[in-house]
Amino acid sequence: MAQSIVIQHARIFDGSTIISDSTVIVQNGIIAAIGDKSVIPADAQVIDATGKTLLPGFIDAHTHIVFRDALREALIFGVTTELDMFSDYRLVAELKEQQTTSEGEDIADLRSAGTIVTAPGGHGTEYGLTIPTITNPDQAQAFVDARIVEGSDYIKLLYDNGRSYGKDQPTLSKATMAAVVEAAHKRGKLAIVHTLTFQEAHDAIEVGADGLGHLFTDHVPDSTFGRFVAEHHAFVIPTLTVLESAVEKPSGTSLVTDSRLAPYLTPSDIANLQKIFPFESVQGTYSTAEEVVRQLKAAGVPILAGTDAPNTGTSHGVSIHRELELLVQAGLTPLEALASATSVPARIFGLTDRGRVAVGLRADLLLVQGDPSTDILVTRDIERIWKCGVQVDRQSYREQLEQQRRVATTRSAPAGSESGLVSDFEDGTLHSTFGYGWDISTDGLRGGTSTARYEVVPEGANGGKGSLLITGEITAAFPYAWAGAIFCPGSAPFAPANLSEKKGISFWAKGDGKTYLVMLFSQGTLTTPATVSFNAGAEWQHFSFHYTQFGAIDGHDLLGVLFTASPTPGTFAFQIDDVRFI
Repeated sequence: MAQSIVIQHARIFDGSTIISDSTVIVQNGIIAAIGDKSVIPADAQVIDATGKTLLPGFIDAHTHIVFRDALREALIFGVTTELDMFSDYRLVAELKEQQTTSEGEDIADLRSAGTIVTAPGGHGTEYGLTIPTITNPDQAQAFVDARIVEGSDYIKLLYDNGRSYGKDQPTLSKATMAAVVEAAHKRGKLAIVHTLTFQEAHDAIEVGADGLGHLFTDHVPDSTFGRFVAEHHAFVIPTLTVLESAVEKPSGTSLVTDSRLAPYLTPSDIANLQKIFPFESVQGTYSTAEEVVRQLKAAGVPILAGTDAPNTGTSHGVSIHRELELLVQAGLTPLEALASATSVPARIFGLTDRGRVAVGLRADLLLVQGDPSTDILVTRDIERIWKCGVQVDRQSYREQLEQQRRVATTRSAPAGSESGLVSDFEDGTLHSTFGYGWDISTDGLRGGTSTARYEVVPEGANGGKGSLLITGEITAAFPYAWAGAIFCPGSAPFAPANLSEKKGISFWAKGDGKTYLVMLFSQGTLTTPATVSFNAGAEWQHFSFHYTQFGAIDGHDLLGVLFTASPTPGTFAFQIDDVRFI
C-alpha cells in the first residue's frame, strides 16, 4: 500500500491554473486534501517542495506499444498514462492485466484503440501484424463491434493514401470512414482518425470524427479551418514531434543532449531520437503545422499533447517534453501546453480519476524544479514522480543504465574476430571462428508459431564446398513474425560483443526469389532491431551492408545477426555463405 505523503510549500498546477505555496496530502494512492494541514497523518513522509512545482502526471495522447518496456520508459519521464493509437490487442490485454498487479506500479497506465480500422493493403498493414480490414460501409458496425470485443477503448481509423510522403496506398473511402465513425458513436466510443493532409483532415471532421490523430504539413488552410473544427466539436492531437522529424529535422536531438534527461535514456532511445524519416518526398513544411495550431487555439479547439512514440525521432516518455516545447513555440501558453498533457486529454477521453491535482483523484503526480508556467523546459527537471501515490524509483533505473554504459565502453573485441570471418561452411559444419555461434530464432520466443530449420549443404558460393540452407514457414499467428538463423558474436547467446573496428557485414545468398531480412541486434536496438532487406534469387549474389545502413549502429554492442524470412506468411528456403564482418 502507498505511504501517506505530505508535499508542503508547493507551487501547484492543478490542470488549469497555478496555486501558490500550498500543501497536498496523499493517502492510499489518492489525493486526500489540498491546503488543509489539519489532516496530516502522523506517519506521513513530508516533502518540502519550496521552489518546485507539483503537476498532474502527464498523459501522452498518441503512442504505440510495440515493446513491453515502453510503459516503463514512459513512467520514468513523468508520463503516467499513455493513450495507444494502434497496437496488437493481445499485448495490450496482457499489459492491462499487469496493471492490476503490483508490477503495475512500475509502468504507465494504458488505454488503447487496439486494432486499427484500415483498408486492405492500407497504412497499418505493412508492419507484419496480420489484422482484419474493411472494404465498404456495410461492414462498419460489425467491424467496430469486433474491435470492442477485443478490448478497444476507442476506435482509430486510417484515412491516408500516402501521397503526402511519396507513397500511393489504398485507404478507406470517405463513405466507409463515415460509417465507421457512426458505428463507433452508436457504441459510445470516440472515433479518432489518422490523416496527414489538409483535405483528409477536412473530410474526417466533416463526417463527424471526434478527433484528428495528427496535423498536416501540405497546405495552410484559411482561417475558417479552425472554426470548422470547433463547430464540429472535434479535438486535435498535433504530434508536432513526429511531423518535425518527417519534414525538417530529428525532433529528439535536443533531448539527447539535455543533461536533465540524458542519464535516463537507453541506447535505443538515443538512436531513435536522432533519426529522421527516410521519405523521399514529403509535401509541405513544418511551419504549416505551427500555423494550424495557432488557428485551432484561436478557435478554441481542444489541443492534446501526443508524440506518436516510438516513431522516428521520438521515444516513449521523454518525447512529451519536446512536444510541450513545440506546442509553446506554436503559440500555446505554457499553462495551455501543460493542460494539453493533463486535464484536456483526461476530459476528452473520460479519464475522470486523473489529469488534475484535485481531492479524490489518483495521486499520479510529477514534482519538478522551478516554474513551468513561465518556462516550459522546466518539466524536464524532474524531482520525483508518483503513480497512485507510489514513488517511481528513477535512481535505480539510472544506475542500471550507467552500469550498462560502463561495460560497453570497456569491452574488447571477441577473440578470433580479427579477420572478420564468421563462417564459410567449408568443413560441412556450423563452425564459427568466434562467438557463441549459430542457432535457430523464431517468433516462438513471444508465443508465435513460425518455424525454421537449418543444415549445412554441399554447395557454396563461388564453387565452395558448403553453405547454410535455412528453411521454414512464417505463420500469421503472431504480429511481426520471424523465423531464421541467428549468429551470436558474444561468448553466450545475446551477450554483447564489440565489433566496432569493423564497418559492416557481408555474405552471399541465393534462394526462392523472396525478400529476406538481416537484423542487427544491439543493446541500443534490442526491442526494435535494425533491419535491411535483400532478395535471394536463383543465383548466388554477394551482399554487403555498412553499419550506417542499419541506422544508429556502430558495432560496439552487437548481440546478434539474424537472417530471417520477412513477416509475409508462407514457406521459405534460402542459403547463405561466407558470412563475415568487413
